[in-house]
Amino acid sequence: MLSLKKGRYVTRLAETDADLRAAQTLRHLSFHGHLGLDEDRYDDLCVHVLVEEARSGRLVCCFRLLPFENGAAIERSYSAQYYELSGLRDFEGPMVEMGRFCIHPEVQDPDILRVAWGAMTSFVDEMGVEMLFGCSSFHGTDEENYLDSFAMLRDRHLAPKRWLPRVKAPQVFRFAERLRRKPDAKLAMRHMPPLLRTYLMMGGWVSDHAVVDRQMNTLHVFTGLEIAAIPPARKKLLRAVAG
Repeated sequence: MLSLKKGRYVTRLAETDADLRAAQTLRHLSFHGHLGLDEDRYDDLCVHVLVEEARSGRLVCCFRLLPFENGAAIERSYSAQYYELSGLRDFEGPMVEMGRFCIHPEVQDPDILRVAWGAMTSFVDEMGVEMLFGCSSFHGTDEENYLDSFAMLRDRHLAPKRWLPRVKAPQVFRFAERLRRKPDAKLAMRHMPPLLRTYLMMGGWVSDHAVVDRQMNTLHVFTGLEIAAIPPARKKLLRAVAG
């Protein structure tokens, strides 16, 4: 499962302690800008996906997956530390939380994101997942850098009311309430994180506030994607990569 080779890259599951340490090292470099280990108690619960250069074996991307039978266990998710998710308890189908997604800061290749989503698509299909969710992060904690992006999220991509996360974290930016500006679409998309941009292209939605996470040096929004809502053409493209 999740063994995939596309062009210059291969994906596989972490199998050893060394694999996990490599992912934790890349995460720390990506989120904090220097070497170290980014680790927490969720690592032992998750499946870890690695994207490597086929020729060199260099790790260029990683993320982790935490499956749930349905929304009844949503409070055990990483995201539930920061968002009040009681609205999602009634979600009846299988769910998976994707977290700690990162790409090596020295590697700029859009194919990496495509291959990562191909691996995710394979997992979703094999497990019968009906909702993908997680925290999508903006780098840094100054919301002024992303006001057009947040304004676009407010105007076009807020969660349906029945699923809308409520405020739980001590420090948040309530962009849906506070922003009155009309977004500049070009600036909004330029500053939108690539992972979140992909979620939105597939029909994903976000919380009405961003959490200020100083430990990770990010602003993040809860992001959900109902698999049934993905446009057929987009599903076809993803499955072509996954196949």
